[in-house]
Amino acid sequence: MKLSKDIFGKRWVSYTVALCIAVVLYLFLSNIEIFWNGLLKVFDFIYPVFVGLCIAYVLSPVVDLFEKYVFKKIKSQSRRRGVSVFVGIVFIIVLISALGALLIPQMVSSVVSLVTNIDSYVAGFQTMFGTFIEKANSSTNIDISSITDISNNLLSTVLSYVNANRDAIINTTVGFGKDVALGFISFVVAIYFLADKEHLLHGFSKLVRVATTEKKYEAAADFWGRCNKILSRFIAFDILDALIVGVVNFIFMAIANMPFTALISVVVAVTNLAPTFGPIVGCVLGCFVLVLVNPWQALAFLIFTLLLQTVDGYIIKPKLFGGTFGVSSVWILVSIVVFGRMFGVVGIVLAIPLAAIIDYIYRDYIWVELAKRKKERGEKVPE
Repeated sequence: MKLSKDIFGKRWVSYTVALCIAVVLYLFLSNIEIFWNGLLKVFDFIYPVFVGLCIAYVLSPVVDLFEKYVFKKIKSQSRRRGVSVFVGIVFIIVLISALGALLIPQMVSSVVSLVTNIDSYVAGFQTMFGTFIEKANSSTNIDISSITDISNNLLSTVLSYVNANRDAIINTTVGFGKDVALGFISFVVAIYFLADKEHLLHGFSKLVRVATTEKKYEAAADFWGRCNKILSRFIAFDILDALIVGVVNFIFMAIANMPFTALISVVVAVTNLAPTFGPIVGCVLGCFVLVLVNPWQALAFLIFTLLLQTVDGYIIKPKLFGGTFGVSSVWILVSIVVFGRMFGVVGIVLAIPLAAIIDYIYRDYIWVELAKRKKERGEKVPE
């Protein structure tokens, strides 16, 4: 032991260790693509387990709800948990099956009809738009034929793309869900995670307690509890908000007798899951489909969507989320850009809770620690 201390006290040893670290870091950065590909390969093996863990996390509040309120009279904890998992899974499957039975046939029919009749839709729109341009020219004596050329070129580009990929679009729509085997495995893994949740959490907590002090364990438990509350609350209420917006949109389009009601409503609901830019994308896609069939209906859809998103942004979302996400709009936008580039669509969807978690870490940990150090130096802490 003394020999080791004497050796590590030498200056040349420190230089040697630093040089070795530099060489390893250089080799890592030089071959980072190989390292990254290796990580992706490993991730491919554990992907079903990871997806199962995500499914279990999303379904856990439903199972906990059954366990806490519906089957609370069952004395055996393991039996109560098992029954809650079974009933919760059956409830989710029935709900998804009912929605699928109602929406999927209409969506498939709408997509096939849209792709099949795209030529006639575009031709009708061009004829109507050309008539409008002629009337505008005759009444104002202003040549706006360039607008006609731009619109025709745009529609021709879209039409040529759709025609070139018509079979692929139909096959993709009809063949949705071909990865059933992988999804089934992940779902089975999720069921096991849900059934064994308490045992897994207890084992993990025991490991953390052994590896650290009780004070650090309590701090870590409080931190992860807060993060879990923020994330689970957002996921639950974001899905509920998307369902509300989608159902209201479906009712409006059904009353107005608009085409592709189910397809557009599902698109609006799904895109509403993504903050800020999602509703804009849903509105643009809906208007694009409707303008080919009936431009006046597209205008009505646009006006209604603006009103619906205003009500959703100022009334529905604040009522659902409350004060949980007190993050400024600037940081939300920055989070959408950064996490979107890092994790794609998932990063965009989870940008708000991630921004809220970062804000919570800053306010309750970083700021507190910096203020504490400033007080120890006898300096005044700003309010």
